[in-house]
Amino acid sequence: MRLSTTIGTLFTLLAGVTKADSNTPSIKVNGNAFFDGKTGTRFYIRGVDYQPGGSSNLTDPLADADNCKRDIPVFQDLGINTIRVYSVDNSKDHSDCMQELQKAGIYLILDVNTPHASLSRIDPECSYNANYLQSVFATVDAFAQYDNVLGFFAGNEVINEANNTFTAPYVKAVVRDMKKYMKARSYRAIPVGYSAADISSNRELAAEYFNCGDDADARVDMFGVNDYSWCGNSDFQKSGYATKMQLYENYSIPIFLSEFGCNQGVTDGRPFTEIGAIYSKNMSSVFSGGLVYEYSSEANDYGLVEIDGDSVTKSNDYQNLKKQYAAHSDPSGDGGYSSDKKYSNCPSYKKDVWEANNTLPEMPSAASAYFKKGAGTPQGTKAYTQNDCGSDVHVVPAGGGNDSGSNSTLSSSSSSSSGNNTSTSTSTSTSKSDSQSSSASTKSTNSKTASIITSTRGSSTTSGHKKSKGAGPALEIPGFFSAMTELMAVIL
Repeated sequence: MRLSTTIGTLFTLLAGVTKADSNTPSIKVNGNAFFDGKTGTRFYIRGVDYQPGGSSNLTDPLADADNCKRDIPVFQDLGINTIRVYSVDNSKDHSDCMQELQKAGIYLILDVNTPHASLSRIDPECSYNANYLQSVFATVDAFAQYDNVLGFFAGNEVINEANNTFTAPYVKAVVRDMKKYMKARSYRAIPVGYSAADISSNRELAAEYFNCGDDADARVDMFGVNDYSWCGNSDFQKSGYATKMQLYENYSIPIFLSEFGCNQGVTDGRPFTEIGAIYSKNMSSVFSGGLVYEYSSEANDYGLVEIDGDSVTKSNDYQNLKKQYAAHSDPSGDGGYSSDKKYSNCPSYKKDVWEANNTLPEMPSAASAYFKKGAGTPQGTKAYTQNDCGSDVHVVPAGGGNDSGSNSTLSSSSSSSSGNNTSTSTSTSTSKSDSQSSSASTKSTNSKTASIITSTRGSSTTSGHKKSKGAGPALEIPGFFSAMTELMAVIL
């Protein structure tokens, strides 16, 4: 009797873990677009980058139920359906926040790195180790149960200059390992992607590289671009958006703006006139929306709101963005998406332009144990996985702007992306940079602070403001299934 009761309880718990919320059915990838897994309608990302506190006060935004209850009504008022979080503490419980987001119909795109558990731009080979993958997999364990996890980013602006493309194979290896890990653990096939800095010399090459090769596990499922090229009351041509449409027109997977919202030359709030272009048939055949950088005001002046304890004050940026979202609905029908594009050809090696090897490093042998037993106990922000890998220690960024972001800790980077972009070829990141500086290093300082976490969860080089935060798992799935297995063994 007791045994049967225990079994019933366990199966009830299991059903609760895997049950999909009707407000947030899982998002599927079909061709170069996202689709609602329940209704089959085209899904466009309308969102904001969310990491309150930035690098100066790094906290996990999804581990504080009170803060989520404060901010989720604001998300609803703004009219968004997605948030991006740059860093969480995988040792914490996120169930309250994730369930509140589900109720509100809001999805999450999550970077899996943290400031100290990430890839090093200086020595990626050293930093790509079993301890690092344990941290990544533990984050997957913590969030794979939620149907409103739209996708994971394996890296953010790890390539943040023209001369550090040699880091790309290690990011791509993490993509491969994450996808294989989810298969081994029988998780839902959550899309895995990369968030790229908009660097004019390699923007097209990076997009091609992460979507090339015969190994489907190594190719990204989605591709984010941190782009700050539309500044003020620009337009489709002058901003370079038209050129980027041509650049990515044959891309076979969903592509979207993982950061946008240039604040260069703006005196009374960003007008966000790019919203009218992003959610129009001018762009919907290629792009699937985007995320505005960023929700809360940090040192880089990109915030939509000011947070003071339990109080949220909405800025002119917020009001302008809300009006633009309300004025521009998603394109009707399927938006002209394509389902028959072929994955990209791998770019050829070219010194000082593209130095990424098409042969990926093998997964560290010690990490294979996680595929059978799960990642085990999450280490949260205490995980330090690159102690002997050069000097690019990751400091959590504060978020913000254009910077190119150094993932590596405030220092390294420099990145690139510059531009304001009036032209099609300019680096979109620049725009954002303005204040942040198009270069990673500046960005790093400011907004990039968050990006500092770059490699780890992403660094933002050209655009980014990333903040790093940590959040943790609400339920240790591997441990749960292990208990189930042991119990069944006893029964049998």
